[in-house]
Amino acid sequence: MLDVLIIGTGQAGLAAAYFLKQKGIPLMLIDKAKALGDSWRNRYDSLQLFTPRNYSRLPGLDLPGDPNGLPTKDEVAAYLSEYALTFDFPIQLDTEVKSLTSIPRGFEVETSRGTIQSKNVIVATGPFHKPYVPAISQSISNDTTQLHSSAYRNPGQLTPGSVLVVGAGNSGAQIAVELSNDFDVYLSASNQLHFKPLYILGKSIFWYYDKLGFLQAGNHTKRGKWLRQQPEQIYGYQLKQRLKEGKIKLFPRAASAESRTVFFADDHYIEADNIIWATGFRPDFSWIQINHLFNEHQEITQFNGISNIPGLYFIGLPWLSCRGSALLGWVQHDARRIAEYINNDLKSMQLFSPGII
Repeated sequence: MLDVLIIGTGQAGLAAAYFLKQKGIPLMLIDKAKALGDSWRNRYDSLQLFTPRNYSRLPGLDLPGDPNGLPTKDEVAAYLSEYALTFDFPIQLDTEVKSLTSIPRGFEVETSRGTIQSKNVIVATGPFHKPYVPAISQSISNDTTQLHSSAYRNPGQLTPGSVLVVGAGNSGAQIAVELSNDFDVYLSASNQLHFKPLYILGKSIFWYYDKLGFLQAGNHTKRGKWLRQQPEQIYGYQLKQRLKEGKIKLFPRAASAESRTVFFADDHYIEADNIIWATGFRPDFSWIQINHLFNEHQEITQFNGISNIPGLYFIGLPWLSCRGSALLGWVQHDARRIAEYINNDLKSMQLFSPGII
């Protein structure tokens, strides 16, 4: 039986592995991906992070390049692969988890490559499981090309004509700006847009966030509660400029559709040749088959990543303990705390094992 099994080899799983290995705790990582870094590698081609390299690193290894510059998604993918090789983590890829159940003194994980038992399990699969597409998409004609942002790679996938991007988070904003170079672009936003600069006086805005303690603000602190109530921010002013120039036209929430026509909440409508659904994801933990883990809202019962099931932990989820919990450069704080908790728990188990005084 393993001491620790980590499910997921993205930044959260690798950060947890780093701190566990530092403490000499035997571990194993598994992932359904065929290559390290695929969770980043398989995103749209032009994706660029809005956190600079010095805030996009994991513990123990810098991300190559200008520390104040913004890395691309391919740089991050290559970095995660190099990170795992540098620290020689035991990793088994191409392994899909079918179920996670509890057994006496641990857990059993059924995978596509057999059964694994472990005293502790860290779930580091992130929050992006099932692409969410609104029901109105089913009323749209097959003549309109429809893609969720997770399936979008580049403008070459689209047919000539107009593009409607539904969803104005940072992914929707970046995709809309890219497409506005070659298409008539419409952007549908459910709420008012809020913009923040990427840099202030030559420093990343995340430098200021870090110094002010915004990213470390706990869920249950006054600052954390205030931050959770703030609207989503779009980083950078490219979208704002394209809207001002009229190269992207802004509409409110997409309310309904018929054939190629999409109707908005203010009764305006457009004919869409292409639609990009930048509408986010829904979590899917249905493979975790453990009683009493989920509350009445089907949310995981946990505090700072430590679940109510002894030995079961979560990492890399939004607002797990603070604003930075799901961000590449800050996930290490949760990872360090959970590794320390596991280390103390394993020591306690050894102390009270039969034959040890």
